[in-house]
Amino acid sequence: MEETQGHIISIENRKRLTATQIEAVEAFSPTQLTLSYAGGRIIISGSEMKITAFSKSTGAFSANGLFTAIKYAQKGTGLRQKLFK
Repeated sequence: MEETQGHIISIENRKRLTATQIEAVEAFSPTQLTLSYAGGRIIISGSEMKITAFSKSTGAFSANGLFTAIKYAQKGTGLRQKLFK
């Protein structure tokens, strides 16, 4: 069985965010980021957020801004997935 490692999110002084194993940036605005990773989605709220780096090949992601909240959403928990089983 192949062993996989989890992702890592690090926030420094609520102003710099780095993450690993990110598969895609699904949505972006200065007040909200939606990232996808193997386990689902990560929704990040804040203000003045700017993506500073993203590599789809390595999964490395970084952003600057003022981060106020992080929420995880598992795959298959959206309304569309519940309606169309």
